[in-house]
Amino acid sequence: MSQQFKWAFRSRFRTNAFGWKGSELAIQRIKEAVKEIRKAKDPLLCAEGAILLLERLWPALQHIDSSSGSLGNATNNAVHELLQFIIDAPAEEKVRSKWLDRLWEAIEEDGVDYLYELSERWGELCADPAVASRWADELKSTLELSWKKGGYFRGTPACLSCLLQAQRYEELLKLIDQAPYLSWSYRKYGVWAIAAAGNPEEAIRYAEASHGLNDGYTRIAAACETILIDAGRHEEAYSRFALAATTASTNLARFRALAKKYPQMAPEQILRDLIASTPGEEGKWFATAKSLSLFDVAADLARRSPVNIATLNRAARDFMEKEPAFALEAALASLHWLAAGEFYEITGADVYDAVRFAREASVKVGCEEETMQRISALAEDPHTEGFVRQQIMVALSMRWG
Repeated sequence: MSQQFKWAFRSRFRTNAFGWKGSELAIQRIKEAVKEIRKAKDPLLCAEGAILLLERLWPALQHIDSSSGSLGNATNNAVHELLQFIIDAPAEEKVRSKWLDRLWEAIEEDGVDYLYELSERWGELCADPAVASRWADELKSTLELSWKKGGYFRGTPACLSCLLQAQRYEELLKLIDQAPYLSWSYRKYGVWAIAAAGNPEEAIRYAEASHGLNDGYTRIAAACETILIDAGRHEEAYSRFALAATTASTNLARFRALAKKYPQMAPEQILRDLIASTPGEEGKWFATAKSLSLFDVAADLARRSPVNIATLNRAARDFMEKEPAFALEAALASLHWLAAGEFYEITGADVYDAVRFAREASVKVGCEEETMQRISALAEDPHTEGFVRQQIMVALSMRWG
């Protein structure tokens, strides 16, 4: 089907299609190709398109400078989505068998393991436990030999994945015990085998004993969390593993990920638990508390721990009309941390804005005299950072001189 269908991406993913500096263009082309496949209506056609693109990734990308990591991230995201198209496709065994042969050849030719996730989930790609069992039989002897000789076998995760899919749990666990070193990349299949056999607590113990030299705890915690959630033990999953298991690029994104997984939890409680998990860095949760309209919490965080000055001044400006009391707290916190010398590369404008926003908010709240006394005290305090003390004096002079 795919050979007859005119995929636009086919001509863009020729061998050596991209040069050394072609990372940005390649990322764009990958996104376009995945979008094109996603738009196909027939699930079999989606799967065929996914396989065609996966076959062409390494030959097309092999000469690109990928040191920045952006190409790897884009490729991994694409592979993850394309893989699901293939797993979900309602293909007959004969068709799927041909797919597996093509994909295995692509994995063997892949020079930098762009397709590593395919190997990790090879059992799922097989779909039928009987098919997975046959693949496991083909791969197992080579895997055992490689572990015995201390070599590397690219089919290791595929073999373990197939034993799991084939429900050969005891055999899988015995094989993992032969591994030359402790590694989560192997042991995770044992965790899922034990969980699938109906022993969640044993699976968790096995997982927590699987922390190898180069393994971070996040993935282990995520597996344990999933086991408990699947068992309907949501509160326990949250209390034992959720915070360690949930990571994100920003604190706000991390909060949202937790809130999505645990809608039964009060947002403020989730936030307070996250704050408690990062002692000494409470101020980094200021923006998250502000975005949740938890202004008292945000103000308390700003008093307890340094917050980026620009963030505090922006909060004071943006909430001047809606929440003047909070705006005042943000401006005063900005002045406090400026005076304490907590930040480098500050400007006179940073200090001036904090003074101005504090005065404007204090007028709205009705505590202008007290606020101005506090600001003046900072200007007179010999412990106030020298540049900041001068700028406070200038700001007061400019406004009321």
